[in-house]
Amino acid sequence: MSNLLSIQGLNQYYGESHTLWDVMLDVPSGKCTCLMGRNGVGKTTLLQVIMGLLATESGAIKFDDQEIQSVKAEQRAELGIGYVPQGRQIFPLLTVQENLEVGLLARTDGVKTVPQFVYDLFPVLKDMLKRRGGDLSGGQQQQLAIARALMIDPKMLILDEPTEGIQPNIVRQIGDIITQLNDELGLTVLLVEQKLPFARRVADTFCILDRGRSVAQGEIAELSDELVERYLTV
Repeated sequence: MSNLLSIQGLNQYYGESHTLWDVMLDVPSGKCTCLMGRNGVGKTTLLQVIMGLLATESGAIKFDDQEIQSVKAEQRAELGIGYVPQGRQIFPLLTVQENLEVGLLARTDGVKTVPQFVYDLFPVLKDMLKRRGGDLSGGQQQQLAIARALMIDPKMLILDEPTEGIQPNIVRQIGDIITQLNDELGLTVLLVEQKLPFARRVADTFCILDRGRSVAQGEIAELSDELVERYLTV
């Protein structure tokens, strides 16, 4: 199984504080990998490093066989990395349609209209194209944020806690969508998720961070009760 993203010996600092220590992470192509760990262990920091929003001190980030640790953040989207940050960060005053069209601006193939498959995945958005983003429910905003990230036609989609604060029926839908993206579109997904049942349902592989270090990695079936107790139980 080839890896679309591979991180080797990654170190990162906030000022004097050493936040990521020799992190190793492999994200297999076409699969869903779940990045796990308690609050404050460095999961969001690692995602921001992958996106180029935070600088690396040392180590290598290889995406699609290219080292990208020195590539500018805005160019990483063009390489095919879609990112849905924690808290969604849609544009509340723009309509659903305008939010989606913002995502199209990062495309390099000249496509100017929203692809039909996005409406197939998120039919609720097609019904709400003229509604302002800020008027949608939390679950609808999350679907809009994922749809907007798909606008760039990414090879990999990064989702930071997509189920946080979302009603259970939408959580199920988001899980189904991730599985569909893997199975039908061959899209690679890197997911930060605290909900264990959700992670077990959608992920193929996992990586656990603890105090800024990667401490366990493997197939999701290998996520044992002992690992959960040691690194994930609050």
